[in-house]
Amino acid sequence: MCKIGDSDGVIISSPEYVRAIPGGLKNAIDWLVSTPYVIDKPIALVHASHRGDQMLQALRVVLSTISSNFRPELFWRLPLLTETPDAIMTIVRGPAHRSAAEDFLERFAACCREVKCP
Repeated sequence: MCKIGDSDGVIISSPEYVRAIPGGLKNAIDWLVSTPYVIDKPIALVHASHRGDQMLQALRVVLSTISSNFRPELFWRLPLLTETPDAIMTIVRGPAHRSAAEDFLERFAACCREVKCP
C-alpha cells in the first residue's frame, strides 16, 4: 500500500468477472478505503476488452466514492479480448494505438500535476 501512497496517481486496469468487479480488486480497494492513500489521489481506468461495461460502471461508482480525484473522463479502451499474445503486441505497437496510449498517459500526468500543485 505504501507504493500507492507514494505515487502521484493510480491507473487501474481489470477484467470483469461475471459482469462484476473481480474479488481480488474489490478486496484491494476495500483495504485502501480505511487508509489516507487514495482520498485525493488521481485515479483513471484502462480497459482491454470490448465488453465489461457493467463492471466498469460499478468500478466507477466505487472509485468515485474512495477518491475525490477519480477522473472518469480519463479512460482508454483497447479491445484485445480475443487476440493472441502476438497479435496483441502488434496491435499495441501500431501507431494509432501507441498514439492513443501516449495521449492518455499525457492527460493523466497533467491531471496528477494539477492535483499535486494546486
